[in-house]
Amino acid sequence: MNNSHRTVVIGAGYTGLFTAIRLAHRTRRTGVKITLVNPSSRFVERLRMHQIAAGQELADHRIPDLLAGTGVTFVQGAATAIDPEARQITVDGARTLGYDTLVYALGSSADTRKVPGADTHAFTLDNPEIAGRFAVRLTEVAAAGGTVTVCGGGLTGIEAATEIAESHPGLDVTLISVDEPGGMMGTKARAYLFGALDRLGVTLETGARVTKVLPDAVELADGRLVRSDACLWTTGVRVSPLAADAGIATDDRGLILVDATLRSVSHPEIHAIGDAAVRLAWGQIHGTCQSGLPTAQYTADTIARLVRGKAVKPFRFGYFHQPVSLGRRDAVIQFTKADETPRRMHLTGRIAVAYKETVSGSPLTTYRLSKRMNVTTIVSKGGHATRRPAA
Repeated sequence: MNNSHRTVVIGAGYTGLFTAIRLAHRTRRTGVKITLVNPSSRFVERLRMHQIAAGQELADHRIPDLLAGTGVTFVQGAATAIDPEARQITVDGARTLGYDTLVYALGSSADTRKVPGADTHAFTLDNPEIAGRFAVRLTEVAAAGGTVTVCGGGLTGIEAATEIAESHPGLDVTLISVDEPGGMMGTKARAYLFGALDRLGVTLETGARVTKVLPDAVELADGRLVRSDACLWTTGVRVSPLAADAGIATDDRGLILVDATLRSVSHPEIHAIGDAAVRLAWGQIHGTCQSGLPTAQYTADTIARLVRGKAVKPFRFGYFHQPVSLGRRDAVIQFTKADETPRRMHLTGRIAVAYKETVSGSPLTTYRLSKRMNVTTIVSKGGHATRRPAA
């Protein structure tokens, strides 16, 4: 047993923070040294960024407080380089940290590069600061009776559009999407979703692709201009170039190529979790807590076993729900099979609101409990589909 094993986790989002806390508990008698690196000391609840964008204030959770009692060392700073041969990372371009095991948990951000003007004229939900600036702009637009566009009809776009419409009644909110919003849901749940959008007065532009974002409008592929005094960009994601720049094997998007144990195929001492890892044999890992926390749990357990010289089993996971808030007073929950196809069961109304709030608050509860016990976040292992070996 190696009691001087150095594990560095870069990224303290949902996955990175959970990995550090759970690994500390699993290796508490081994003396393994764990360091967590993140640019901000604030823990960002990405599941709630649309609430900040709509003008709500959220609790300020600090990473050092969440780590208290675990023995994990927190380093505030951005990982700016990785040297996999020397096994060290550079923080803020200056300080270096050596590692025996590296957990890559940098996650993703909204991709505003592909559509002209999106990086200049659109806001994102990447962090509380940007979401807060959008909230200020939203208040100005609402006072002037203006129009807000939300580009992207995925779950994030739906939650943002409904939150904004509910918080600012009378504001003209337009949701623009190439695909039908809620397309992953069953017929009844999708009908409920569309009813909520209609009730809140959200205008839908479905089958529309944004080709340019202007200061006061968005341009669609058919040449039409949709007025937009404030644009929120929720479509497309990109990942940090850090891994690719370091020579770690990645795909053309910069996602780390991993084996069945979520370890880099080129550098096995590097574990990639959450949406930093490329597609497995049975499907792509989404950038959500539903899949991210299980990858963190699995990786913490895997590292603990490897440090003790034990064998590890392949990662297995299956989806089980799609929870969507529709403002603070409504929600729809679509239960799914492991491959995300919808089941017949769904929840709506108050019970769905309570369910969604429990889901959104569960990571913090999990972190606190994980200091004392092994809490599982894996509801489904995916059945037969995930027994296939990774490509």
